[in-house]
Amino acid sequence: MRQELAVYLIAGTQDVAKANLVGFLEKALQVGITCFQFREKGVGSLTERVKMIETARKCQLLCQSYGVPFFVNDDVELALMLGADGVHVGQDDRPIQEVIELCGAKMKVGLSVGSLQEATEASNLQGLDYIGVGPIFATSSKIDAKAPVGLTLLEEIRQAGIECPVVAIGGITTENVSAVLQAGADGVAVISALTEAANLEEEVAELK
Repeated sequence: MRQELAVYLIAGTQDVAKANLVGFLEKALQVGITCFQFREKGVGSLTERVKMIETARKCQLLCQSYGVPFFVNDDVELALMLGADGVHVGQDDRPIQEVIELCGAKMKVGLSVGSLQEATEASNLQGLDYIGVGPIFATSSKIDAKAPVGLTLLEEIRQAGIECPVVAIGGITTENVSAVLQAGADGVAVISALTEAANLEEEVAELK
């Protein structure tokens, strides 16, 4: 799981130019992202269920052709319907125990944490595959993003002996990625660092 978290792209139609998520994802897969999370949320996202399922399916098939795990954000029903490789939920979404019961045997499960207490509780859960820690830095990609937790939380998690795979998220760029990895993250989850990259190939290579 740790290697899959190296460059973890999170995106939906609202994040990419001309809402061409499938076209953008193909380019990102070609240049070496290691995991993809389908996240339709916020202004400009797909609201029509049929269209959302159709787009998610296209993204999933692309990921399969490149051998890259396909995750779904929050939408447990969609993840189960598609037979996704994984589902990722936040603290305010459906209770994690319920998600593990529904999905654990069928796919990987990830959970967002924003404090040492949440990370400790998560690390004790049977059936949780990794935690997403953040936002590490301030981010403009998520309207509802919480206050940044900084590198300190990553260091505290590792010092507390929590060994589960950790992907860091929030404001991560090529400038700060090495500090994030040194602080204890196994990989980085990014939205705008890739969706707004001038040179996608260079950006992915530097994030690795």
